[in-house]
Amino acid sequence: MKKEEHRPGVNEVNLVVRHLKLESSPDAKIAEAMTEVDTLYGLDALSFDERSQVLNLTYDASRLGLDGIEEVLAKYGVEISHDWWTHLKEGFYKFIDENVQENAKQPPWDCHQRYQQNKHK
Repeated sequence: MKKEEHRPGVNEVNLVVRHLKLESSPDAKIAEAMTEVDTLYGLDALSFDERSQVLNLTYDASRLGLDGIEEVLAKYGVEISHDWWTHLKEGFYKFIDENVQENAKQPPWDCHQRYQQNKHK
């Protein structure tokens, strides 16, 4: 099985894919915002579908979260859509990102750890 190449700082285990609908606004500078988002550490892929106004992101959730991406978008006047479906997905995405970040901080679990500790007593 061939391992796919990722950008530096991206661990495939923590890779998440997000699709967010954006509000269409004449003042929004989507191209400039995407250029800055593309430089964020932990981002693997980024695309924008102009027809459907959907931002597609792939990133390492242990290094980058949706909150950080939304800050950059807000700086350029780009807003996430206010419809209920996008709002529901956004909340779920943030919940998963938080879980991935917390799990990345924990040491790996070892099933033999308890057995080894009892053996030495």
